Amino acid sequence: MTSSRSFFHRFRWQLLLALMAAIAVAFLLWGQQPSGTTPASVAPAPKRGGVYTEALIGSLSRLNPLLDSGNQPDRDVDRLLYCRLVQFDATGLPQPGLAESWGISQDGTTYNVALRTDALWHDGQPVTADDVLFTVELLRSDALPIPPDIRALWKAVTVKKFDDHTLQFHLPEPFAPFLDYLSFGILPKHIWEDVPAEQMVNAPQNLEPVGCGPYRFDRLVVEDGQIQGVALKAFDDYFDGRPYIDRVVFRYYPTAEAALQAYRDGEVLGIQEITNDILQSALREPNLNFYTTRLPRMTIIFFNLGNKEVGFLQDKVVRQALYLGLNRQWMIDHVLNGQALEATGPIFPGTWAYYDKLHPTPYDPDKAIAMLKEAKYVIPAGGGNVREKDGQPLAFTLVYPDDAQHQALAEAIQHDWQQLGVGVTLQAVSYEKLLADYLEPRTYEVALVDLDFSRSPDPDPYPFWHQTQATNGQNYSMWNNRRASEYLEQARITPDITKRQKLYYNFQVLFEKELPALPLFYPVYTYAVDAQVGGIRLGPVFDLSDRFRNITQWYLVARPKAAPLTTESVTTTPTP
Repeated sequence: MTSSRSFFHRFRWQLLLALMAAIAVAFLLWGQQPSGTTPASVAPAPKRGGVYTEALIGSLSRLNPLLDSGNQPDRDVDRLLYCRLVQFDATGLPQPGLAESWGISQDGTTYNVALRTDALWHDGQPVTADDVLFTVELLRSDALPIPPDIRALWKAVTVKKFDDHTLQFHLPEPFAPFLDYLSFGILPKHIWEDVPAEQMVNAPQNLEPVGCGPYRFDRLVVEDGQIQGVALKAFDDYFDGRPYIDRVVFRYYPTAEAALQAYRDGEVLGIQEITNDILQSALREPNLNFYTTRLPRMTIIFFNLGNKEVGFLQDKVVRQALYLGLNRQWMIDHVLNGQALEATGPIFPGTWAYYDKLHPTPYDPDKAIAMLKEAKYVIPAGGGNVREKDGQPLAFTLVYPDDAQHQALAEAIQHDWQQLGVGVTLQAVSYEKLLADYLEPRTYEVALVDLDFSRSPDPDPYPFWHQTQATNGQNYSMWNNRRASEYLEQARITPDITKRQKLYYNFQVLFEKELPALPLFYPVYTYAVDAQVGGIRLGPVFDLSDRFRNITQWYLVARPKAAPLTTESVTTTPTP
């Protein structure tokens, strides 16, 4: 089998070219410890109780994990209601969920999964393999608005039940990122089996959900005939331990500004996202703690290495010089309002596959100019500001999305490269046109785009950088490097994560050396919660709902630990 014949070559990292929304938080908040943190020596011991209320920006659609891909507020609530076979930690490593354990065959095509035997639905019925099989059948259904790549994958995978708590998934060929696809929310068969798939979207069960997650549905919050929120109760029989907080209430607001005002008015304790438009106002709230992390998104410059009109882009010296000539920190500070981090490569920092020995490219225009001169790209004797070599000017058109932020970025890039003697013509188009008329047909020269890898914990860079994807796939740079492709091929079919890690390390080193594209920034996300809520830990997220990764450990009602006895004192801190 070769990767060119691989059924799975088109899966993973489905490109989402969407306008980069206002990013969540200022860089100055990166790594900030929440204000009001209690010293470890007197850290409160959590106990059960309390109500946590959070402002969600948006509105309710339906509470069904198979139908929530297009609505973040739905995914946030579903994260607490439903359980999944596999979940992922902050580094992207798979962790047990409903699946207590799993084993992978040596050839990487068969996954045996053992379910927990103590998992219950919120109505008290046991969760069994039949529920998983039922949900998989729905994922295959043409009657549901399931993303096409997800539906196609599940149609190709055979699922067999051995007993009530043991399943086997058989793939037509090895596909190491498969565990990502086991993170779907599971539906209870006994609740949904009498609902035809074509009627599921509008079924009443979507507003009276029954799940197996840490919180169960209590009621809809209805005011003036409109759904304004959702109230949940802690599920006493949750298999991974009952949460400390008794109740969670989500309330919906149309804008981030309205959500912040709700916090000021005492309606909520948390805000789903601190967007740029409310950042400065939010920072003035004395009791609001900020939790900041990197998002799974990247702003990147693609070079069309297959475009003969700009053949000089095939010279890696030119690409390296262009990277050195970009003042990315200035762009972060002045265009992105400090709300991003300089990117170091195509795999995200903080994840298991990231190679932390990479050398970040600094801003060094003098070195960039020296490299171009050494490579014989010179300013013509007859005058002009654009370098040339063998009569070909070092000039190209940069196409980019037609919004204000990308306009400002493109102008900054143009300015920096012109200082090197590179001619840059700017062309703004809609994102839809950028994808359909430039990237997919490979008609562009250089492109500034945003990539969104949300809900994809496994890195799998194959679709963007493998040789076979240069014509009809997502290898928009048309990078044709056999060694890089071999690393990606092997990593995709190797179930051993240690071996995969080494292969991805090798790939990143080669990418850094060749620079087929220029990774610019990773945006950051900030979550804000009142200081009275403890136990929150926020690592890198693959979806905003990952902020609830350790929701069972959050607490509101706490009693301080007793102070240690000394010879000078025998008093203890009183219990409230």
